[in-house]
Amino acid sequence: MHPTASFYEKQDEPIQSCLLALREIILRVDPSMNETLKYGAPCFAFGKKLICYLWKDKKTREPYILIVDGNKLDHPKLEAGDRKRMKIYRVDPSKDLPLKEIQKIIQMAIGLLK
Repeated sequence: MHPTASFYEKQDEPIQSCLLALREIILRVDPSMNETLKYGAPCFAFGKKLICYLWKDKKTREPYILIVDGNKLDHPKLEAGDRKRMKIYRVDPSKDLPLKEIQKIIQMAIGLLK
């Protein structure tokens, strides 16, 4: 069993399905992308460099993608909040995922490493 499997299994629907779909989208952006568990959350890396995490908002319980070097990316859907380095991309689990937009943001994050 993959180390992240327990994280996904603990989630209620529709959050679980949404997070699993986000996982697939992120892993398919580039064959060099890999997944591990850090700080209790699924973490995605390009080689050994961290790209993003999947997590849930503490108040709304809605999932989001936390982009590690989000401060270096300019995209209207990325929110910094009070974070200095990271930005988040919020996802509504009750709606279809914006596939192209998510892929573009992950590709932009990978581009920072190349």
